[in-house]
Amino acid sequence: MIDNKIYIAGEFVTTDQKLQVFNPYDDLLVGETYLASSKELEKAINKALLIKDEMRDLSSYKKYHILMDIANAIQEDKDRLALILAKEAGKPLKYALGEIDRAAQVFVVAAEESKRLPKEYFSVDWTPAGENKEGMVKYFPIGLIAGIAPFNFPLNLAIHKIAPAIAAGNPIILKPARSTPLVVLELAKIIDKTELPKGALSVLPMDREAGNQLVTDERIKMLSFTGSPAVGWKMKANAGKKKVALELGGNAGVVIANNTDIDLAVQKCLVGSFAYSGQVCIHVQRMYVHENIFDTFVDKFIEKVKKLKFGAPESISTDISAMIDEENAIRVEDWVNEAVENGARILFGGKRNKACFEPTVLTNTNQQMKVCALEIFGPVVVIEKYSNFTNAVSMINNSEFGLQAGVFTNSINEMNQAFAELEVGGVVINDVPTFRVDHMPYGGIKNSGFGREGVKYSIHEMMEPKLMVKNTNY
Repeated sequence: MIDNKIYIAGEFVTTDQKLQVFNPYDDLLVGETYLASSKELEKAINKALLIKDEMRDLSSYKKYHILMDIANAIQEDKDRLALILAKEAGKPLKYALGEIDRAAQVFVVAAEESKRLPKEYFSVDWTPAGENKEGMVKYFPIGLIAGIAPFNFPLNLAIHKIAPAIAAGNPIILKPARSTPLVVLELAKIIDKTELPKGALSVLPMDREAGNQLVTDERIKMLSFTGSPAVGWKMKANAGKKKVALELGGNAGVVIANNTDIDLAVQKCLVGSFAYSGQVCIHVQRMYVHENIFDTFVDKFIEKVKKLKFGAPESISTDISAMIDEENAIRVEDWVNEAVENGARILFGGKRNKACFEPTVLTNTNQQMKVCALEIFGPVVVIEKYSNFTNAVSMINNSEFGLQAGVFTNSINEMNQAFAELEVGGVVINDVPTFRVDHMPYGGIKNSGFGREGVKYSIHEMMEPKLMVKNTNY
């Protein structure tokens, strides 16, 4: 069993509030840690403010080596970290290993970006008033950042806040999800051994009072939150004058045209639909398939779904394991049953066993059903036919969300139309919306979020421009 202390401003400490972490697949205890109260948070804030200027003045050379040291250490400890992640999150080991690889890569990208922080020289003498003057814009760290990470990518989405903060020169306090704090605390042990100034990072699972303070405390200059829309928009409303970045998920759609490679689309959509039991912000939830290939696509897709292997998350052969908890599995079951009661048809799946829910394929749905309209965040996909590409685009857009969309087509016109008309933050051609590499701009519109992640883009969010104008005629 893992027993991790929480990390406050360079110190590993305990509190009087224990937090137990269980494997959602078998409900066995994975490890224990502690909850921070406002007392511990206050210590973290004060220490971060003390070293704020030191972080601002860190050279690119030092930041680069700190970030690369972290990346290398993650890779060296990859197998152990992946096993912890798999057990606490119920994430199949093959996907946990992929998350560890991505986590290391984020630090590599942040290391590179730390050497090219934004700045600009420009002419001021476009008007007579600007004669004999020149201007420079330099970006400075915004200050103390609060990062709140979710359970579904407990390491990588935490790192998408930590690594850019370090590269930009900001201290950060990271709050992991209560259900998955262990792997992030393992990361804190790695970072503690580097030359990062003590106090630049705190990793604190928190009680509710301390978590609320992260949002409202005026000494914190930016809040970066990944989670549900209901919670995220409420936080933004309560955040006062601080900068806010929100990544809030969606009900991602895919269009599959009749001119595409069906086998490629089937395989991509299989993984996009059911990886980590669909508990991915950009998991494939709605598929719209051209009527000419609908039956062929459905047959091939169901054949692949039937071959997915259920099992314990720590097994490398497991494709599907438990959801994060039984409560969410029950919610998914209720939504599916409600859809069926209103005319939807189950093509495969639909059954629950405790926290495990079968990969499920539905058809004959409508846009008002929860399985279409809301973010199901479970192993359920809806598949419907279309006859006209414009109508398919409209069906994707008929959503309160707009994170990413996938389009399988070999038509340049359809690619261009999708890019111009889809109301999303990212359009992925001949792949699923689940595609993400960690240096690309990532985020959505409508109810899917506010601002962009992706290392360079997060760095820019975490800095403020300052202008200097000076005379050139000494």
